[in-house]
Amino acid sequence: MPTKTKLTLSRLWLVVIMLWGMVTSSYAQSHSAFDIISMDRRLSASNYCIYPDSPSIKNTPPPAGKRPFYISHYGRHGSRYLSDRKAYDIPYKMMAKADSLGKLTPTGKEVLQQLIAIIQDAEGHWGDLTDLGRQQHRRIAQRMMKRFPEVFEGKAHVDAKSTIVTRCILSMGSAIHAMLARNPKLQVKMDASRHDMWYLNHQDKLLRDSMMTFETKKAFDAYCSSREHNPRLLSLLFNDSVYVREHISEKWLNYYLLKTALIQQNTRMSSKTSFLDLFTYEDIHQFWQNENAWWYFMYGPSLLNGGNQPYTQRCLLRKIIEEADSCIQLRKPGAQLRYGHETIILPLTCLLELNHFGYQTNDLEELESHGWWACMVFPMASNIQFVFYRQDPFDKDVMVKVLLNEQEATLPIESTTAPYYLWKDVRAYYLRKIDAYENKD
Repeated sequence: MPTKTKLTLSRLWLVVIMLWGMVTSSYAQSHSAFDIISMDRRLSASNYCIYPDSPSIKNTPPPAGKRPFYISHYGRHGSRYLSDRKAYDIPYKMMAKADSLGKLTPTGKEVLQQLIAIIQDAEGHWGDLTDLGRQQHRRIAQRMMKRFPEVFEGKAHVDAKSTIVTRCILSMGSAIHAMLARNPKLQVKMDASRHDMWYLNHQDKLLRDSMMTFETKKAFDAYCSSREHNPRLLSLLFNDSVYVREHISEKWLNYYLLKTALIQQNTRMSSKTSFLDLFTYEDIHQFWQNENAWWYFMYGPSLLNGGNQPYTQRCLLRKIIEEADSCIQLRKPGAQLRYGHETIILPLTCLLELNHFGYQTNDLEELESHGWWACMVFPMASNIQFVFYRQDPFDKDVMVKVLLNEQEATLPIESTTAPYYLWKDVRAYYLRKIDAYENKD
């Protein structure tokens, strides 16, 4: 196997931080994701990418006299193990059978042994939060309190809710534990109940059933057709081309081995495996392109299936607005934290049109050049924070700043003080948008 590239997690985080700044600027308009992947291949991991744990944060000064007083948040669970065995079993079964017949090269045998070790490490942990995932949420919570101390002063209230999935509950617990360590006086309430699933993890059957239309599948298959073959990989792993042609799925072996390699950055196996060395930067870039396109039409505003998938999160957005309206009436509302999944974060980002992620097209080839890079929205522990500002409890001109993964985001709303926007303008824009969708014929 090629020599393993040494890259510490701290250096990887630094690279991810640099990437965050690039993508939220004009960089993505003039560069390809290949340029970024060339900095580090693990940044191609799509929804498996780790969170930039020491982000370089820009704090634009708020309008004169305005101070933060309330935060409304939705966050994805932290780093996790693979959800189920499928991605491991598909390459394992192909390679184990080939090995029993003497069809693996020495490199193939080494890959098989690493794959066995990965499966053994993940056994019984499918979908579980990892130690890194806990750490991510502790640090996000600590930075939130340090950045907006006014919100968490004294006996401030923190209301935290999670979906009923264990990794989300533990992510919530990790964040709250860190907050209480910083301020033991906080008045904390935590809950994880089916009662709140209708908005924390809303599943819209009508929209879900329209994700993969005939037109969408045709366009996606055409887009992927030139990006899913890797004969070089097969020659590295197998010593019999006839056997490969008759018994090995080039497409799925390539796909699942690469997914296996990329998710390890979230687990303790990260430093013990070297699957990525099997793939060139071109291989990995093509994988990234396919994943990015898939997420775009499944959860983004793709015109190929009507452009409405982001409206799956209309219930969540309406809930955020209603609860904000209520909390604004309080003298010291504190913070509301919600914990869920990337399948919520991505469409919510698109519905909000943060950083132009509401971009619509029916041409998948346009996504990369327009900066529609899903990986920048939903790494493990990704989050959206609505931070509210006012002069005092009697101030009627409440303002809000939205953070995407702790970075100041743009909204599709006129403002002379961006990234600060008048709350009355923000709520009016999004309620009109939701109402228009719900009331259409």
